[in-house]
Amino acid sequence: MWKPVLTLLVACLVLRLKPMASETTYVSCTQQGTYSSPAFYKEGDFIVGGVFSMHFAMRVVEHNYTGRPEPLQCTGRMHTRGLRFARAMEFAIEEINNRSDLLPNVTLGYQIYDSCAAVPKALKATLQAVNGDDPDFKMGLTCPAVASAAAVLGDSSSTGSIGMSRVLGLFGVPQVSHYATCSCLSDKTQYPSFLRTIPSDQFQAAGLAQLVKHFGWKWIGAIRSDSDYGNSGMASFLRAAQNEGICVEYSEAIYRTNPRSKVERVAEIIRRSTSRVIVAFMASGDLRVLLDEFAKRSPPPLQWIGSESWVTDPEMLKSGLIAGAVGFGVERSVIPGLRTFLLDLSATKASQIPLLKEFWEETFNCKLPQKLIVSNVAQGVKACTGTENLSAVDNPYTDTSQLRITNMVYKAIYAIAHAIHDVVCKDKLKSLSQCNRTIIAKPFKVLEQLKKVNFTVNGYPVTFDSNGDPVAVYEVINWQIAEDGSLKFVTAGRYDASKPKGQELSLSNNIIWVGGQKKVPLSVCSESCPSGTRKAAQKGRPICCYDCVPCGEGEISNETDSLDCISCPDEYWPNSKRDECLAKPVEFLSLDEVLGIILAVCSIAGACMVVAVAVIFYRHRASPIVRANNSELSFLLLFSLTLCFLCSLTFIGRPSEWSCMLRHTAFGITFVLCISCVLGKTLVVLMAFRATLPGSNVMKWFGPLQQRLTVVCFTFVQALICTLWLVLSPPIPLKNVSYYKERIILECNLGSAGAFWAVLGYIGLLAVLCFVLAFLARKLPDNFNEAKFITFSMLIFCAVWLTFIPAYVSSPGKFTVAVEIFAILASSFGLIICIFIPKCYIILFRPDQNTRKHMLGKVPSKAL
Repeated sequence: MWKPVLTLLVACLVLRLKPMASETTYVSCTQQGTYSSPAFYKEGDFIVGGVFSMHFAMRVVEHNYTGRPEPLQCTGRMHTRGLRFARAMEFAIEEINNRSDLLPNVTLGYQIYDSCAAVPKALKATLQAVNGDDPDFKMGLTCPAVASAAAVLGDSSSTGSIGMSRVLGLFGVPQVSHYATCSCLSDKTQYPSFLRTIPSDQFQAAGLAQLVKHFGWKWIGAIRSDSDYGNSGMASFLRAAQNEGICVEYSEAIYRTNPRSKVERVAEIIRRSTSRVIVAFMASGDLRVLLDEFAKRSPPPLQWIGSESWVTDPEMLKSGLIAGAVGFGVERSVIPGLRTFLLDLSATKASQIPLLKEFWEETFNCKLPQKLIVSNVAQGVKACTGTENLSAVDNPYTDTSQLRITNMVYKAIYAIAHAIHDVVCKDKLKSLSQCNRTIIAKPFKVLEQLKKVNFTVNGYPVTFDSNGDPVAVYEVINWQIAEDGSLKFVTAGRYDASKPKGQELSLSNNIIWVGGQKKVPLSVCSESCPSGTRKAAQKGRPICCYDCVPCGEGEISNETDSLDCISCPDEYWPNSKRDECLAKPVEFLSLDEVLGIILAVCSIAGACMVVAVAVIFYRHRASPIVRANNSELSFLLLFSLTLCFLCSLTFIGRPSEWSCMLRHTAFGITFVLCISCVLGKTLVVLMAFRATLPGSNVMKWFGPLQQRLTVVCFTFVQALICTLWLVLSPPIPLKNVSYYKERIILECNLGSAGAFWAVLGYIGLLAVLCFVLAFLARKLPDNFNEAKFITFSMLIFCAVWLTFIPAYVSSPGKFTVAVEIFAILASSFGLIICIFIPKCYIILFRPDQNTRKHMLGKVPSKAL
């Protein structure tokens, strides 16, 4: 719709500025379109153009392309804040003209236009400002080469400023904006003549992302103006938010002229969302449209985070839906004398300027006649009396308590004035008499000096970086409810982009959140995962939406929202909460536990039994039953049984190097000694029986010496095996962490499993041999009935150690040791009970059978 108008406007500028190569070259031009008078105008040696949004809408006209388009006109209520910006420009220029140290003897003039917040109107205002009010140009006589305006201030929006800069940048005309924050304007390849006194949204977006992160909000909604300002600013914010780990549930765009259906759709998305924080990168006019929709049906309580475009707009305070809002605003400032200038407006002065007349009539709800003659006013319409007083009015025009953007206008005008001074004044120290008002201030020279300005006005530094941007400093603004129930702006912190990373944002503790709460509201897709769990992403959803999964076996996480669990070292195991690795309990058969005590008691009891038997035998060593059963081997057997019982104690307690080597070798040697004695006794029985046969002389080959050598030889073989075992691969203590994951088994590593089984095998071989010999001698006469008991004892011995093997292999941890001790004790008790207890019974309780006649079979014997 605007293309025909834009085409005519650009053509007009091209015709006007085409012959820039030569200042003295003139060609005839024909002005296109209708000339519109500026809202405010003042003659001067150098003209500064101004473009402000003093209305928020423009009358829409359907073009039929059969005639000249109608003039562009603004409609709707006046934006009194924009009017204050325009008049602040007037004030700054008047102040500069009255100064003797800046542009002495030179006056600045101005042409200020209303852009109606529309690009076509902003472009037309721009073209008129640079073409000027040249009567020769209007008549189509000449086209001077140099633009009439030394610089242009504006527009009040990013979209309008982009349109203006596209044109002004072609001819090097400097443009300084007080309110265009789009980061795209920092691109000097596209906008070479654009500068601004307000920070770029690139800094604001990064600051807002830090603000959101600071309060722990991981799940937010995002809405923006469907304009260059909103789209570019939100794109920067989304990039910064992603880098901070923030997830966006939705991102929607609206514009004030969108159909009602689209606004309703966006409002419904916000109502149904689960995020409780919403970041709005919007112009105040666009946000007002959305809030009007919310007034019909309110969404759940939302914490609004806003950009400077609406967070510091006093007119937005009328909406109670966003009480508690937090956002960034340009620093508040003070401009001495501005309030007096703004209020110095009477009905007579207002009636002379159409824009001020409209403002006066809207403010006091009356009509200003041409000459303030009440009788000329239409009947039924309240007439202005001329006694109205602006100082009693409370609106954005008269409110100078929050001079933020107004100060950007003020600094922009001073920056332009300093640049013009550096062009037309020879003395860079701004002497009182060195300025030449006849010098033509070529725009590209003004632009060159504008980029270099560095001064301070009213305590506010003014300078531009290589992108034409100032240092980014913001106040954190909080909307709080005053005592009278109204909303007010409260400064709650500061953001300074020039500070080191991580120190840019500083906040105070007086923020009041939505609903009047002092506690920071929560807005997360998923609750934080406590320590002991990890985050598991939900399929198809953003990374901020996750499930909390407990850490696996042997893993911990010791911080909240951990992405992964870490494994504990081998000797450590997680606690019940799985947030700390604790040293695994060390398990071994100890004397501090019941099982260890029982086995130790049994071992000592067995040893005591053997000692008791030995005492009985010793005291009755002269008795026939002791002498008949080879007392020497019997005492040696009792000694070895004592060692067998006592060696089981070496298996109880914390394994050490000496105990590991002692327990197995002592066990092997003592048991071989024991079995050797039993084997010797068995052989004595067999030899004794053969000796009773006629002509047998066998006993002389198996006398006491041979018996001793037999025991020594059998024991020596076992001692040799154990010695080789200890030398080549001895048993050593071992922390077994593989059998149980949650505890450590402290055991003795056999070193050489082959040696261990060789020791056991040798004992088993002797036991089997002894059993076979005793079995063969079981039917000998009762005089030699010891063979029966040896047979039974060897049967028990072999049964115990045969069952020991599978039990030993399958028993876990300390029970392996317990099985081994049990086998030692069981076989030892079998030997002592089967071989010696019957004899002790006879000695103690049947002394009548303990006689030589009985041993020689002179009396009938009874089976024991």
